[in-house]
Amino acid sequence: MISHAQLERKPAVEEREVDLIFHAPRHINLLTVEPLDKKTLHFAIMHTFGTIDGGIQNLYGLDNGATIQFSFEYALNSNFSLGAARQSRDKMYTLYGRYHLLKQTEDNSMPVSVSLMGAAGINTSDYGFLQEANPSAADRSSFVGQLMIARKFTDKISLQASPMLAYFVNPNPVFLIEGRENLYLAVGFSGKYKLSGKSSLTLQWIPNLNNDLKNNVGVGIDLEAGGHVFQLYFVTSQALNEQYLLAGGNGVPGEGFRLGFNVNRVFATGR
Repeated sequence: MISHAQLERKPAVEEREVDLIFHAPRHINLLTVEPLDKKTLHFAIMHTFGTIDGGIQNLYGLDNGATIQFSFEYALNSNFSLGAARQSRDKMYTLYGRYHLLKQTEDNSMPVSVSLMGAAGINTSDYGFLQEANPSAADRSSFVGQLMIARKFTDKISLQASPMLAYFVNPNPVFLIEGRENLYLAVGFSGKYKLSGKSSLTLQWIPNLNNDLKNNVGVGIDLEAGGHVFQLYFVTSQALNEQYLLAGGNGVPGEGFRLGFNVNRVFATGR
C-alpha cells in the first residue's frame, strides 16, 4: 500500500493532454473538469463564515461560525470517479460521480475538456420540534446534474461553463434554503488567471435562470504549497454543496460577501 501526497500531475506524452486546466478538482465552490489519476483519492475541506459587514466587532464574520463541508472522491480510472460529501448546513450528505467525456489536447485536435457530474443528497437534520410529522427520507432528498465545459486558452487563462440543475423533492420552508421551487436552473462560470507556477486569481459566477434568487459571486486566489492546494476567497453564499448553492440565499457583493477557504489534497493509493 502506497500513500503519499500527489497534486501535481503530468499528462501522458502520447495523449498530449493539456495539463492542469485548474489547480484542483474543486474551484471555489464548484467541481471542475480536472480529472484524478487512476486510484487516487481527493480530499477537500471547505469553509464559509458570516458576512463581512459586521466589521471588526465580529472579526468580519469569523465570529459567526462556519459552514463546513468535507468530501472524499476516488478515481476508479482516469475518466470516472465517485465521491461522498457532508455539509454542516442542514447536515447534508451527498453522493456524487464525475465522468470525463473529452480532454483538451495540446495540439487543439480536441479544443475543450467536457465532464459530467451527477449527485444525490439527503438532509439529516433533526426536525423533532415540528408539530407536524417529521419530513420523510424522500422529502429530504435532492438531486443535481452538471455539465462542465472548460478550455485552457493560454498558460495563464482557463475558463469553465457549467450548465446545472438542482431538484428538491420537497423544498420545505424548514430547510435552510430560500427557494420554494422544486427545480432550479443555473449556469456556473469559473475562471482562473495564473499569476505564477503555484498561484492564480480565481472567479466564480452562478446566475440563476428560472427564479428571482440572488446570484452567487465569488473571487479568490489558489495557492499550491507542499502538496496542497489552498483556496482563499470571498463569496456571497453560505452554502457549499451544489443543491444549496442554487436554492440557498446569496448576499450582495461587498455587503454580503463571506470569507471562505478550501484545502485540497490528492493521495495516491496504489498502482
